[in-house]
Amino acid sequence: QPSPFRVEPKCAYHRQCGGCQLQNLSYPEQLHLKQATAIRLLGRFGHVEEILGMDDPYHYRNKVQAAFGVNRQGQIISGVYQSASHRIVPVSDCMIEDTVADRIIVTIRKLLKSFKIRPYDEDTGRGTLRHVLVRRGWRSGEILVVLVTAHGMLPGKRNFVRALLQRHPDITTIVQNINAGQTSLVLGPHSEVLYGPGYIHEQLGDFTFRISPRAFYQINPVQTEVLYRTALEYAGLTGTETVVDAYCGTGTIGIFASRNAARVIGVENNRDAVRDAISNAKANRADNVRFYTADASDFLQGMAKAGEHADVVILDPPRAGVDEPVIGVILRAAPERIVYVSCNPATQARDLALLDADYRVEAVQPVDMFPHTHHVENVVKLVRR
Repeated sequence: QPSPFRVEPKCAYHRQCGGCQLQNLSYPEQLHLKQATAIRLLGRFGHVEEILGMDDPYHYRNKVQAAFGVNRQGQIISGVYQSASHRIVPVSDCMIEDTVADRIIVTIRKLLKSFKIRPYDEDTGRGTLRHVLVRRGWRSGEILVVLVTAHGMLPGKRNFVRALLQRHPDITTIVQNINAGQTSLVLGPHSEVLYGPGYIHEQLGDFTFRISPRAFYQINPVQTEVLYRTALEYAGLTGTETVVDAYCGTGTIGIFASRNAARVIGVENNRDAVRDAISNAKANRADNVRFYTADASDFLQGMAKAGEHADVVILDPPRAGVDEPVIGVILRAAPERIVYVSCNPATQARDLALLDADYRVEAVQPVDMFPHTHHVENVVKLVRR
């Protein structure tokens, strides 16, 4: 029997795509389900607060990626890979993606034929365009378009850029990224700026951040502010602390914390992200923040050898969680508080178990960063026992 919480999905592609696993569940019930997930995985460590959801859980993704290919009729298509496959589901209007970004991708798809630009075929090695990535600033309105090609050649690219700008004059910058490898990664290591500065700016709280094509930046701007305010509250800063942001990305959380800390040190192994982080600190006049390109474990060990102490450590790792060597170094460094932001409660629970002997969980706050999907973000406050 259909559940009383079942709803008819708004999305026309829900039967083929599989990206939004929960869209046939009412949004309040999605939140209940995610709350239950957080309690099941993290409840043994401490009380789990009520999940913070969205007022409008649609079109929240400010970063949109589309794969390009050719269907059996020889027509150029663009869209998303079907869940657990490499088959492209043609998509023109996604219910969780930014609507302006979707329109730009549709325009690019229509322009390809007239410019004799073919999608890249992984089997034959022929063709040019692999993906298009669009980032749009929710507050700034600035738009970054990245054309991901299999090689450096892009036929008639000056005229192509001109035609795209004529149809979408609000585009701020266009970049060609070259990804020649047989890889599941969307972006390659080399980029060429075709128009504009090669990056965009976005406002978050009282701060402005620079976002380049390869740098990590949260995809839900509304909930990011909720997430970071929670993380800052849990850090409990009084203005005297040294804060280490161990997976700092473009420096967003560290810069958020800078006004309430004596100094902030950000560590990240992505050079592009660190470059953006340094620029972001200068733009926001965060003079008490320093960013370093390094492995978090090596850097924290270096701090300990130099006799430097961190009062607060902020962790915002990828889905795989915190590397075990990093946890070992943190335990030896013994900061007073740890703020652990995670997009994967399963690996977060694993890491909390490793920290449990020395640290007590004082608060767990789930945040719904990805409505209509099974993902749930959690912020955890830990205090040294």
